[in-house]
Amino acid sequence: MQVIRGLHNLRDEHRGCVATIGNFDGVHRGHQAILEQCREQARRLDLPVVVVVFEPQPREFFAGEQAPPRLTRLRDKVRLLGEAGVERVLCLPFNDALRSLTAEAFIERVLIDGLGVRHLVVGDDFRFGCDRRGDFHLLTAVGEANGFGVEHTRTFTVDDERVSSSRIRTLLASGNFAAAAALLGRPYRLGGRVVPDQQLGRTIGVPTANLPQPVRSLALQGVYAVITELPDGRRLPGVANIGWRPTVGSTRPVLEVHLFYFDGELYGERLAVFPCTKLRGEVKFDDFAALKHQIGLDLERARGYFARHASQRPEAGAHSSQRPEAGAAQRPGLNNDDSLPLASAPLAREAVTLDSSVGTPADHDDG
Repeated sequence: MQVIRGLHNLRDEHRGCVATIGNFDGVHRGHQAILEQCREQARRLDLPVVVVVFEPQPREFFAGEQAPPRLTRLRDKVRLLGEAGVERVLCLPFNDALRSLTAEAFIERVLIDGLGVRHLVVGDDFRFGCDRRGDFHLLTAVGEANGFGVEHTRTFTVDDERVSSSRIRTLLASGNFAAAAALLGRPYRLGGRVVPDQQLGRTIGVPTANLPQPVRSLALQGVYAVITELPDGRRLPGVANIGWRPTVGSTRPVLEVHLFYFDGELYGERLAVFPCTKLRGEVKFDDFAALKHQIGLDLERARGYFARHASQRPEAGAHSSQRPEAGAAQRPGLNNDDSLPLASAPLAREAVTLDSSVGTPADHDDG
Protein backbone atom coordinates (compact mmCIF):
# COMPACT_ATOMS: atom_id res chain seq x y z
CA MET A 1 0.00 0.00 0.00
CA GLN A 2 1.36 3.39 -1.04
CA VAL A 3 -0.04 6.70 0.21
CA ILE A 4 0.56 9.71 -2.04
CA ARG A 5 -0.14 13.06 -0.39
CA GLY A 6 -0.95 15.76 -2.92
CA LEU A 7 -0.76 15.99 -6.71
CA HIS A 8 2.80 17.33 -6.50
CA ASN A 9 3.98 13.93 -5.26
CA LEU A 10 2.65 12.01 -8.28
CA ARG A 11 5.39 10.58 -10.49
CA ASP A 12 5.44 9.00 -13.95
CA GLU A 13 5.30 5.54 -12.39
CA HIS A 14 1.96 6.41 -10.82
CA ARG A 15 0.28 6.94 -14.19
CA GLY A 16 -2.04 4.24 -15.47
CA CYS A 17 -4.61 2.88 -13.02
CA VAL A 18 -8.18 1.95 -12.22
CA ALA A 19 -9.50 4.62 -9.87
CA THR A 20 -12.44 5.59 -7.71
CA ILE A 21 -13.14 8.76 -5.73
CA GLY A 22 -14.89 9.31 -2.41
CA ASN A 23 -14.73 9.69 1.35
CA PHE A 24 -14.78 5.94 2.04
CA ASP A 25 -15.55 6.71 5.69
CA GLY A 26 -15.75 3.37 7.48
CA VAL A 27 -14.79 1.35 4.37
CA HIS A 28 -18.10 -0.49 4.86
CA ARG A 29 -19.60 -3.24 2.73
CA GLY A 30 -20.93 -0.74 0.20
CA HIS A 31 -17.42 0.63 -0.23
CA GLN A 32 -16.05 -2.89 -0.41
CA ALA A 33 -18.42 -3.64 -3.29
CA ILE A 34 -17.09 -0.57 -5.15
CA LEU A 35 -13.53 -1.72 -4.56
CA GLU A 36 -14.40 -5.16 -5.92
CA GLN A 37 -15.64 -3.48 -9.10
CA CYS A 38 -12.30 -1.70 -9.31
CA ARG A 39 -10.40 -4.93 -8.78
CA GLU A 40 -12.36 -6.63 -11.56
CA GLN A 41 -11.32 -3.93 -14.03
CA ALA A 42 -7.78 -3.84 -12.64
CA ARG A 43 -7.37 -7.56 -13.29
CA ARG A 44 -8.70 -7.12 -16.83
CA LEU A 45 -6.34 -4.23 -17.59
CA ASP A 46 -3.44 -5.46 -15.42
CA LEU A 47 -3.31 -2.15 -13.57
CA PRO A 48 -3.22 -1.06 -9.91
CA VAL A 49 -6.29 0.16 -8.01
CA VAL A 50 -6.09 3.76 -6.77
CA VAL A 51 -8.55 5.42 -4.38
CA VAL A 52 -8.71 9.22 -4.31
CA VAL A 53 -9.72 10.65 -0.93
CA PHE A 54 -9.76 14.14 0.54
CA GLU A 55 -8.40 15.49 3.83
CA PRO A 56 -10.33 17.04 5.41
CA GLN A 57 -13.44 15.50 3.92
CA PRO A 58 -15.39 18.08 1.86
CA ARG A 59 -18.31 18.18 4.27
CA GLU A 60 -15.89 18.86 7.14
CA PHE A 61 -14.37 21.71 5.17
CA PHE A 62 -17.72 23.38 4.57
CA ALA A 63 -19.63 22.45 7.77
CA GLY A 64 -16.80 22.48 10.32
CA GLU A 65 -17.93 21.26 13.72
CA GLN A 66 -21.42 20.61 12.34
CA ALA A 67 -20.11 17.85 10.07
CA PRO A 68 -20.97 14.29 11.14
CA PRO A 69 -18.27 12.45 13.09
CA ARG A 70 -16.02 10.10 11.19
CA LEU A 71 -16.26 6.35 11.51
CA THR A 72 -12.55 5.98 10.77
CA ARG A 73 -9.58 8.29 11.05
CA LEU A 74 -7.32 8.54 8.00
CA ARG A 75 -4.77 6.07 9.39
CA ASP A 76 -7.41 3.37 9.84
CA LYS A 77 -9.07 4.17 6.52
CA VAL A 78 -5.78 3.60 4.70
CA ARG A 79 -5.26 0.31 6.53
CA LEU A 80 -8.75 -0.92 5.63
CA LEU A 81 -8.36 0.14 2.00
CA GLY A 82 -5.11 -1.80 1.82
CA GLU A 83 -6.80 -4.87 3.29
CA ALA A 84 -9.46 -4.51 0.57
CA GLY A 85 -6.88 -4.78 -2.19
CA VAL A 86 -6.11 -1.12 -2.93
CA GLU A 87 -2.53 -0.56 -4.09
CA ARG A 88 -2.42 3.22 -3.76
CA VAL A 89 -4.29 6.01 -2.00
CA LEU A 90 -4.05 9.53 -3.39
CA CYS A 91 -4.89 11.90 -0.53
CA LEU A 92 -5.70 15.40 -1.77
CA PRO A 93 -5.83 18.35 0.65
CA PHE A 94 -9.32 19.80 0.38
CA ASN A 95 -8.68 23.52 0.53
CA ASP A 96 -9.68 26.72 -1.24
CA ALA A 97 -7.45 25.90 -4.21
CA LEU A 98 -9.00 22.49 -4.76
CA ARG A 99 -12.58 23.54 -4.20
CA SER A 100 -12.15 26.41 -6.70
CA LEU A 101 -11.33 24.00 -9.55
CA THR A 102 -13.96 23.63 -12.23
CA ALA A 103 -15.11 20.11 -13.03
CA GLU A 104 -13.11 20.12 -16.27
CA ALA A 105 -9.97 21.33 -14.49
CA PHE A 106 -10.33 18.61 -11.82
CA ILE A 107 -10.63 15.92 -14.48
CA GLU A 108 -7.63 17.23 -16.40
CA ARG A 109 -5.29 17.81 -13.45
CA VAL A 110 -6.18 14.84 -11.26
CA LEU A 111 -7.49 12.09 -13.51
CA ILE A 112 -5.74 12.69 -16.84
CA ASP A 113 -2.45 14.50 -16.17
CA GLY A 114 -1.99 13.22 -12.63
CA LEU A 115 -3.11 9.61 -12.56
CA GLY A 116 -3.46 8.74 -16.23
CA VAL A 117 -6.69 6.93 -15.37
CA ARG A 118 -7.65 4.06 -17.66
CA HIS A 119 -10.91 3.20 -15.94
CA LEU A 120 -12.98 5.10 -13.37
CA VAL A 121 -15.66 3.75 -11.03
CA VAL A 122 -17.98 6.39 -9.50
CA GLY A 123 -21.58 6.73 -8.38
CA ASP A 124 -24.02 7.85 -11.05
CA ASP A 125 -25.02 10.66 -8.66
CA PHE A 126 -21.41 11.79 -8.11
CA ARG A 127 -21.05 15.61 -8.38
CA PHE A 128 -17.86 17.67 -8.23
CA GLY A 129 -16.28 20.97 -9.26
CA CYS A 130 -16.83 24.50 -8.00
CA ASP A 131 -19.60 24.91 -10.57
CA ARG A 132 -21.16 21.53 -9.70
CA ARG A 133 -21.04 20.69 -13.41
CA GLY A 134 -19.05 17.57 -12.80
CA ASP A 135 -21.23 14.47 -12.99
CA PHE A 136 -21.32 10.97 -14.42
CA HIS A 137 -22.32 12.19 -17.88
CA LEU A 138 -19.46 14.67 -18.09
CA LEU A 139 -16.98 12.03 -16.96
CA THR A 140 -18.30 9.60 -19.56
CA ALA A 141 -17.98 12.18 -22.36
CA VAL A 142 -14.45 13.21 -21.31
CA GLY A 143 -13.49 9.56 -20.90
CA GLU A 144 -14.58 8.71 -24.44
CA ALA A 145 -12.49 11.59 -25.76
CA ASN A 146 -9.42 10.70 -23.69
CA GLY A 147 -9.41 6.92 -23.76
CA PHE A 148 -10.63 5.93 -20.31
CA GLY A 149 -13.78 4.08 -19.36
CA VAL A 150 -16.31 5.20 -16.76
CA GLU A 151 -18.52 2.80 -14.82
CA HIS A 152 -21.16 3.59 -12.22
CA THR A 153 -21.11 1.85 -8.85
CA ARG A 154 -23.50 -0.96 -8.05
CA THR A 155 -25.88 -0.28 -5.20
CA PHE A 156 -25.19 -2.53 -2.21
CA THR A 157 -28.09 -3.14 0.16
CA VAL A 158 -28.71 -4.95 3.43
CA ASP A 159 -32.33 -5.59 4.44
CA ASP A 160 -33.42 -3.74 1.27
CA GLU A 161 -31.70 -0.53 2.37
CA ARG A 162 -28.55 0.97 0.91
CA VAL A 163 -25.49 0.63 3.12
CA SER A 164 -24.13 4.06 4.02
CA SER A 165 -21.86 5.69 6.58
CA SER A 166 -24.78 7.73 7.97
CA ARG A 167 -26.83 4.56 8.48
CA ILE A 168 -23.94 3.01 10.42
CA ARG A 169 -23.57 6.14 12.58
CA THR A 170 -27.24 5.89 13.50
CA LEU A 171 -26.87 2.25 14.51
CA LEU A 172 -23.79 2.98 16.62
CA ALA A 173 -25.51 5.88 18.37
CA SER A 174 -28.46 3.62 19.22
CA GLY A 175 -26.15 0.95 20.65
CA ASN A 176 -26.90 -1.60 17.93
CA PHE A 177 -23.35 -2.81 17.45
CA ALA A 178 -24.37 -6.13 15.93
CA ALA A 179 -26.27 -4.44 13.10
CA ALA A 180 -23.45 -1.93 12.59
CA ALA A 181 -20.99 -4.82 12.25
CA ALA A 182 -23.24 -6.42 9.64
CA LEU A 183 -23.02 -3.26 7.51
CA LEU A 184 -19.31 -2.71 8.12
CA GLY A 185 -18.40 -6.32 7.43
CA ARG A 186 -16.48 -6.39 10.72
CA PRO A 187 -16.96 -5.23 14.33
CA TYR A 188 -16.65 -1.48 14.83
CA ARG A 189 -13.41 -0.54 16.53
CA LEU A 190 -11.62 2.41 18.04
CA GLY A 191 -7.97 2.61 18.86
CA GLY A 192 -4.84 4.62 19.33
CA ARG A 193 -1.58 4.75 21.23
CA VAL A 194 -1.56 4.68 25.05
CA VAL A 195 -0.19 7.85 26.63
CA PRO A 196 0.43 8.90 30.26
CA ASP A 197 -2.41 10.87 31.82
CA GLN A 198 -3.63 12.05 35.24
CA GLN A 199 -3.66 8.45 36.57
CA LEU A 200 -6.67 9.16 38.77
CA GLY A 201 -8.00 5.66 38.12
CA ARG A 202 -5.04 4.13 39.90
CA THR A 203 -5.99 5.95 43.10
CA ILE A 204 -9.31 4.06 43.25
CA GLY A 205 -8.01 0.70 42.03
CA VAL A 206 -9.29 1.11 38.48
CA PRO A 207 -6.24 1.87 36.30
CA THR A 208 -6.97 2.87 32.72
CA ALA A 209 -5.13 2.98 29.42
CA ASN A 210 -5.68 6.42 27.90
CA LEU A 211 -5.83 6.83 24.13
CA PRO A 212 -6.36 10.41 22.84
CA GLN A 213 -8.93 10.65 20.04
CA PRO A 214 -9.37 13.14 17.19
CA VAL A 215 -12.52 15.21 17.65
CA ARG A 216 -13.79 14.29 14.20
CA SER A 217 -13.57 10.56 14.95
CA LEU A 218 -15.87 10.67 17.98
CA ALA A 219 -18.81 8.68 16.57
CA LEU A 220 -19.49 7.33 20.08
CA GLN A 221 -19.67 9.02 23.47
CA GLY A 222 -20.36 7.52 26.86
CA VAL A 223 -19.44 4.44 28.88
CA TYR A 224 -19.28 1.04 27.21
CA ALA A 225 -18.51 -2.60 27.91
CA VAL A 226 -15.65 -3.32 25.52
CA ILE A 227 -13.23 -5.93 24.31
CA THR A 228 -9.65 -4.70 23.95
CA GLU A 229 -7.07 -6.34 21.72
CA LEU A 230 -3.53 -6.10 23.06
CA PRO A 231 -0.42 -5.90 20.84
CA ASP A 232 0.28 -9.60 21.43
CA GLY A 233 -3.16 -10.55 20.10
CA ARG A 234 -4.87 -11.27 23.41
CA ARG A 235 -8.38 -9.91 23.78
CA LEU A 236 -9.70 -8.97 27.19
CA PRO A 237 -13.05 -7.57 28.40
CA GLY A 238 -13.31 -4.29 30.24
CA VAL A 239 -15.01 -0.91 30.48
CA ALA A 240 -14.27 2.22 28.46
CA ASN A 241 -15.25 5.86 28.70
CA ILE A 242 -15.29 7.71 25.39
CA GLY A 243 -15.56 11.48 25.52
CA TRP A 244 -14.38 14.60 27.30
CA ARG A 245 -14.45 13.38 30.93
CA PRO A 246 -16.37 16.46 32.16
CA THR A 247 -15.87 15.66 35.87
CA VAL A 248 -12.06 15.72 35.75
CA GLY A 249 -11.67 17.87 32.63
CA SER A 250 -9.96 17.17 29.33
CA THR A 251 -8.63 19.38 26.54
CA ARG A 252 -9.40 16.77 23.88
CA PRO A 253 -11.56 13.65 23.66
CA VAL A 254 -10.08 10.52 25.20
CA LEU A 255 -10.78 6.83 25.02
CA GLU A 256 -9.86 5.46 28.46
CA VAL A 257 -10.07 1.71 28.98
CA HIS A 258 -9.98 -0.38 32.13
CA LEU A 259 -9.05 -3.99 31.38
CA PHE A 260 -10.38 -6.85 33.49
CA TYR A 261 -7.81 -9.48 34.47
CA PHE A 262 -4.74 -7.49 33.42
CA ASP A 263 -1.76 -6.15 35.33
CA GLY A 264 0.95 -4.44 33.34
CA GLU A 265 2.10 -1.28 31.58
CA LEU A 266 0.88 -0.37 28.12
CA TYR A 267 2.41 3.08 27.59
CA GLY A 268 3.38 3.58 23.96
CA GLU A 269 1.45 0.53 22.76
CA ARG A 270 -1.34 0.62 20.18
CA LEU A 271 -4.62 -0.94 21.25
CA ALA A 272 -7.77 -1.86 19.34
CA VAL A 273 -10.99 -1.37 21.33
CA PHE A 274 -14.29 -2.97 20.28
CA PRO A 275 -17.40 -1.48 21.96
CA CYS A 276 -19.91 -4.24 22.72
CA THR A 277 -22.76 -2.44 24.49
CA LYS A 278 -23.46 1.01 25.87
CA LEU A 279 -23.82 1.23 29.64
CA ARG A 280 -24.71 4.93 29.96
CA GLY A 281 -24.02 8.41 28.62
CA GLU A 282 -21.17 10.64 29.71
CA VAL A 283 -22.06 12.62 32.85
CA LYS A 284 -20.53 15.49 34.82
CA PHE A 285 -20.63 14.47 38.48
CA ASP A 286 -20.71 16.83 41.42
CA ASP A 287 -17.46 15.46 42.83
CA PHE A 288 -14.91 12.68 42.43
CA ALA A 289 -16.60 10.55 45.13
CA ALA A 290 -19.80 10.42 43.07
CA LEU A 291 -17.78 9.48 40.00
CA LYS A 292 -16.00 6.72 41.92
CA HIS A 293 -19.35 5.27 43.06
CA GLN A 294 -20.68 5.28 39.49
CA ILE A 295 -17.53 3.62 38.16
CA GLY A 296 -18.17 0.75 40.57
CA LEU A 297 -21.67 0.37 39.15
CA ASP A 298 -20.30 0.51 35.60
CA LEU A 299 -17.83 -2.28 36.34
CA GLU A 300 -20.58 -4.41 37.84
CA ARG A 301 -22.85 -3.90 34.84
CA ALA A 302 -20.06 -4.71 32.40
CA ARG A 303 -19.12 -7.89 34.29
CA GLY A 304 -22.76 -8.92 34.21
CA TYR A 305 -22.92 -8.33 30.48
CA PHE A 306 -19.85 -10.43 29.76
CA ALA A 307 -21.04 -13.13 32.16
CA ARG A 308 -24.00 -13.61 29.84
CA HIS A 309 -21.48 -14.34 27.10
CA ALA A 310 -19.46 -16.77 29.19
CA SER A 311 -19.13 -19.25 26.34
CA GLN A 312 -16.21 -17.12 25.19
CA ARG A 313 -13.25 -17.41 27.53
CA PRO A 314 -10.17 -15.25 27.99
CA GLU A 315 -7.03 -16.53 26.40
CA ALA A 316 -4.32 -18.38 28.24
CA GLY A 317 -1.57 -16.17 29.49
CA ALA A 318 -3.66 -13.19 30.50
CA HIS A 319 -2.17 -11.49 33.54
CA SER A 320 -4.54 -11.26 36.47
CA SER A 321 -4.68 -8.30 38.78
CA GLN A 322 -8.25 -8.95 39.88
CA ARG A 323 -9.95 -12.03 41.26
CA PRO A 324 -13.34 -13.23 40.07
CA GLU A 325 -16.19 -12.45 42.38
CA ALA A 326 -17.35 -15.22 44.68
CA GLY A 327 -19.45 -17.68 42.74
CA ALA A 328 -18.07 -16.63 39.35
CA ALA A 329 -17.27 -19.80 37.46
CA GLN A 330 -14.89 -18.50 34.80
CA ARG A 331 -13.85 -15.15 33.49
CA PRO A 332 -15.73 -14.17 30.36
CA GLY A 333 -13.48 -13.01 27.57
CA LEU A 334 -12.64 -13.54 23.94
CA ASN A 335 -10.76 -15.86 21.68
CA ASN A 336 -8.77 -14.73 18.64
CA ASP A 337 -11.66 -14.70 16.20
CA ASP A 338 -14.42 -12.34 15.16
CA SER A 339 -17.09 -13.70 17.52
CA LEU A 340 -17.38 -10.55 19.60
CA PRO A 341 -20.29 -10.36 22.07
CA LEU A 342 -21.94 -7.40 20.34
CA ALA A 343 -25.25 -6.02 21.59
CA SER A 344 -28.11 -5.77 19.12
CA ALA A 345 -29.65 -2.98 21.23
CA PRO A 346 -28.60 -0.85 24.22
CA LEU A 347 -28.00 -2.92 27.35
CA ALA A 348 -30.62 -1.01 29.28
CA ARG A 349 -33.00 1.78 28.32
CA GLU A 350 -32.84 2.96 31.90
CA ALA A 351 -29.35 4.28 31.16
CA VAL A 352 -30.89 7.67 30.39
CA THR A 353 -32.63 7.70 33.77
CA LEU A 354 -29.39 6.63 35.40
CA ASP A 355 -27.54 9.53 33.81
CA SER A 356 -29.96 12.15 35.07
CA SER A 357 -30.09 10.70 38.57
CA VAL A 358 -26.38 10.69 39.35
CA GLY A 359 -25.25 14.02 38.02
CA THR A 360 -25.77 16.77 35.55
CA PRO A 361 -25.23 15.59 31.95
CA ALA A 362 -22.65 17.50 29.96
CA ASP A 363 -23.95 19.65 27.12
CA HIS A 364 -22.54 17.18 24.58
CA ASP A 365 -24.02 14.07 26.23
CA ASP A 366 -25.52 11.76 23.62
CA GLY A 367 -27.82 10.10 26.14
